[in-house]
Amino acid sequence: MTQRTGGRLLVDQLLIQGCERIFTVPGESFLAVLDALHDTPAIDLVVCRQEGGAAFMACADGALTHRPGVAFVTRGPGATNASIGVHVAMQDSQPMILFIGDVDRATRDREAFQEIDFARMFGPLCKWAARIDDAARIPEYVARAYATAMNGRPGPVVLALPEDMLLDMVEAVDRPRATRTPQGCDESAIAPLADLLATAERPVAIVGGAGWDRIAAQNFAAWADRTCVPVVAAFRRQDAVPNDCPAYAGNLGYGPNPALVARVRAADLLLVVGPRLGEATTDGYSLVTPDHPGQRLIHVHPDPDELGMTYRTDLAICAGMAEFAEALLTIDGPPHAAGKEAHRAFEQWSTPVPREGVALDLGQCVAAMRDTLPADTIICNGAGNYSGWWHRYWRYAGPGTQLAPTAGAMGYGLPAAVAAALRHPGRSVVALAGDGCFLMNGQELATAVQHGASMIVLVIDNGTYGTIRMHQERAFPGRPSGTGLANPDFAALARAYGCWAERVERTDDFAYALARAQAEEGVRLLHLVTDIEVITPATTLDALSRPAG
Repeated sequence: MTQRTGGRLLVDQLLIQGCERIFTVPGESFLAVLDALHDTPAIDLVVCRQEGGAAFMACADGALTHRPGVAFVTRGPGATNASIGVHVAMQDSQPMILFIGDVDRATRDREAFQEIDFARMFGPLCKWAARIDDAARIPEYVARAYATAMNGRPGPVVLALPEDMLLDMVEAVDRPRATRTPQGCDESAIAPLADLLATAERPVAIVGGAGWDRIAAQNFAAWADRTCVPVVAAFRRQDAVPNDCPAYAGNLGYGPNPALVARVRAADLLLVVGPRLGEATTDGYSLVTPDHPGQRLIHVHPDPDELGMTYRTDLAICAGMAEFAEALLTIDGPPHAAGKEAHRAFEQWSTPVPREGVALDLGQCVAAMRDTLPADTIICNGAGNYSGWWHRYWRYAGPGTQLAPTAGAMGYGLPAAVAAALRHPGRSVVALAGDGCFLMNGQELATAVQHGASMIVLVIDNGTYGTIRMHQERAFPGRPSGTGLANPDFAALARAYGCWAERVERTDDFAYALARAQAEEGVRLLHLVTDIEVITPATTLDALSRPAG
């Protein structure tokens, strides 16, 4: 063995683990890592403009590759900025590793410059948080971080790196590449699973969570096509199976199809494959209650701790999505006519009808995108009512085509699109952001331009924090407070960053602007000016403020 600095040793372990890209905002606390990366062209170092953007990019990269996205930030302000990405990765069940440059070991526990107890701070936000004090153990920690982030319920890991530890010269044995441990479906569960499906009269499958890949989606869709069991997507997991599956019925979350909600309520059996059945998917645990009287529930999840944690289960199966979907293909049950009926209802619900008196109709904008963009376009969005038009009207082609935070974090869409564009340079990538959402991470346009990302950005500008304004009108009609926004000219701002940009104010102009954007290269931004009155695809502020009845 030869001696290596801690920084060199760490980068070597990342190479062994297959790390191809690191998202970072540089800091003096991990200069030894940056120095090692100078001699490591195999790792693309993406220099970001704020640590929250870097962490969101790492989270999105992990979602696309199923291996941990990697971010490096400095201590104190850098780590606290990056914490939002860790929280999203945890609630979204996506593999990610955040490395934090830390104070040197001799000054620990003195509240030194920017010092934070990171294990204590990040413990509730991630799967594992630790500090590497011995450089010789870097291979052990990195291999464990990868394994922890990928196995069971995927999620984030946080490792603190004392500045002086990274400079230590040590001998160490490299650890081999960590892989996800296969989680086969227990054969003893197949018979009761088949019995429950065979005796159900109104079964509904709810899919989502993490771990869906092309093979899992293909096998599950084939089973649903054969049995005609309606397939419903959990909140912001509409890409778990291709939406052209003949049994695909739509998505739950905010603003779902009322007919779909009624179908889920009327189901006598729920086959839940992947989702945790969280608050957004279940409408505050009311659509599917923890005890779900009158319904049997089969819950399939890769984390045994999740099974039975909130919901009473009639059959709990700990398995990976691909492994379960393969096992499901062996089960034949009586075909149900409901799947095709549910799919027809989905197609009708997801076909936008022009809205009278609306200058810029987002539903028709989505229709124009469906007509011109490739089916496998990766749609990336943050939080806000604007996303509801794409959740309702866009049809996702399968795993890896929707990057959207189930944690409801604003500012996610643009950084996620940067990660997607760099990961899949030949694919069509679209970032969606409301005016409030965009300005939380709009500075990452500079990152996109600097690193040659090819992507389209749509900024939907209604001059308001729209979701909060919607809740205000419901609770305190006619009394808006704290939600109005004075915005810049987003098209001019984008041009200042080096992007191509246009402003769009009318529905008839959108398709032409989109075509011009497609003809350009690099980062292209369309500033869509909309009316706050049109608050969702289904209602208006005026309708919300009127007394019921």
